[in-house]
Amino acid sequence: MIKQAEELAEFCNRLYDKEYITGIEGNLSVRLPENRIMITPKGLNKGFITSKDMVVCDASGAKLEGIHEPSSEVTIHAAVYKYRNEINAVCHAHPVFATAFSLAGKPFNKAILPEFVTTLGIVPVVRYATPGSEKLASNLLEVIDKYEAFLLEKHGSLTLGRSMMEAFNRTEILERYSKLLFYARQIESLKLIPREETDRLLDIGGRQNLKGIIIAGKSDQ
Repeated sequence: MIKQAEELAEFCNRLYDKEYITGIEGNLSVRLPENRIMITPKGLNKGFITSKDMVVCDASGAKLEGIHEPSSEVTIHAAVYKYRNEINAVCHAHPVFATAFSLAGKPFNKAILPEFVTTLGIVPVVRYATPGSEKLASNLLEVIDKYEAFLLEKHGSLTLGRSMMEAFNRTEILERYSKLLFYARQIESLKLIPREETDRLLDIGGRQNLKGIIIAGKSDQ
């Protein structure tokens, strides 16, 4: 488990350096063998965290090992691992632009940027509930089956991955798109990618499950 703990510490430091989290914000986790979870601790600054600070929990989020208490938001991580067998890592952060969209309750469900369509496709908003509550985990389950990135309403971002690198990359993609969309809207209204091209992009990205869900433009747009 030393390797997983070191990886979590490294990505915590990366999130802090990129200002996707500040102070004691954010939490990361990875799936472990034997139906266990390794997660970041509660109340520590992630910019200075080390591998020795990580906490091991059972599948429900109850602490098994560690010198600290697990993140107060362990329930949302446990819900991901329970319902998404292919997911091995979860990243929850508060990147500025993505969090601004979460405050506004605005999902990313329109075909605007080709690279975003092929990577994340759609990022839904998870209905607000108190951070760390069972209700928030329950609200996540409403949309957990089709997507790998989420905006937690009035809270921040949540990204999933088969590895921590993939989960982290998705946080980066989400924040960059949020920033681009924010600035582009200051210039003029945005045109949607036509439906036919949108479907082609979804095929390229292996996201055929989003066809007919993502909002696209007319073919003659």
